[in-house]
Amino acid sequence: MATNKSLSKRTPTSNLMLFSGRAHPTLAREVAELLEVNLVPTTAYDFANGEIYVRFDESVRGCDAFVIQSHSAPINEAIMEQLIMIDALKRASAKRITVVLPFYGYARQDKKHLGREPISARLMADLFLAAGADRLMTVDLHTAQIQGFFDGPVDHLLAMPILTRQVRKRYGNKPLAVVSPDAGRIKVAEHWARQFDNAPLAFIHKTRDVTQANVTKANRVVGDVAGRTCILVDDLIDTGGTICQAAEALKAGGAAEVVIAATHAVFSGKAVELLKNSVATEVIVTNTLPLNEAQRFDKLTVLSIAPLLAQAVSAVFEDGSVTSLFSE
Repeated sequence: MATNKSLSKRTPTSNLMLFSGRAHPTLAREVAELLEVNLVPTTAYDFANGEIYVRFDESVRGCDAFVIQSHSAPINEAIMEQLIMIDALKRASAKRITVVLPFYGYARQDKKHLGREPISARLMADLFLAAGADRLMTVDLHTAQIQGFFDGPVDHLLAMPILTRQVRKRYGNKPLAVVSPDAGRIKVAEHWARQFDNAPLAFIHKTRDVTQANVTKANRVVGDVAGRTCILVDDLIDTGGTICQAAEALKAGGAAEVVIAATHAVFSGKAVELLKNSVATEVIVTNTLPLNEAQRFDKLTVLSIAPLLAQAVSAVFEDGSVTSLFSE
C-alpha cells in the first residue's frame, strides 16, 4: 500500500487566533493590533428569549485560541457568552484554549462569610474548566487565592506597573504616602510603597456589614499622612462609597491631597457622581472594563491594559516566561 510521504513528514505549526466577545470589543481590537493579528470574525446574537448564539466564521481547527471577554454589566450575559465561545472552540477542535479575563466576575465571592453561602469565584473556575478552557489569564484578582480555584495554569497579571508609572509621572516630586482602603489590602499597598522608595504606609480602619453588599464605614486613618500626597490604592471601584469615604478620612487626617488608583472601574450606581464630587485630585483606572461617555469625568484618567495583555498572550503562545509580567 502506497503511503503519502509528504503527509508523514508534515510538522504541525501552531496558529494564534484571537477571539472577542461583545462585552469590550474596543480592548480586544487594541490587543489584536499590538499582536499584529486580526480578530476572528464571529457571528453572535441573542434570541428573543435572551439565549445567546455564537459561531466563528472561519476554521479554528488546531489553533492556539485566546478568548477575550471582560465581565462587564450585564455581567451574567458576558460570562455566559464567553462560556459558549469556549464550548464552540472545543467542539471545533481548537488545540488549546486560553481564557483572557481582564476582569474576573464574582471574584469578591471567594469565601464564605456566613453559613449557606456559595463560593461563586470557585464556581466560575469550574464553569470555565467544564466548558473546555485549558488556561486562564486575568488581571488583579480581588484575592490571589482564586488562582488555586482553576485546575490548570493561571496567569495573574498585575496592573501595578502601569498605574505606578502614571503616579510617578504626575506626583513623583511630592512627598507621598501609600494608603490601603482597608486592612485586607495592606500587602498590595506594601508592594506599591516599595515602588516609591518605601514611602510611608497607612490604612483606613473600616467596618463592614456582612449581611449587605457594598455597605462599609470608614472609621479612622492608621498611619501618618499629614502634609503628604496620599495614593489610595485598590483593585476595583464599584459603587465608590468606600473609596470616597476613605479619601475624606485622609483629608480629615491632614493629607495634602488624595489620588485614587484602581485597576477595575466597575462604576455601579452613583459611583461616577460620588467620584466626581469627591475630595480626590485624580482618579486613575485602567480599561479592563468598558466605560461609556457618561461614566467619564474631568478627574478620571484611563490607562490602557492592552500592552500587558498583548505581552502575556505573546509569551504564552511562544511558550515563553510570563513570570516577569506578574511578579512584584
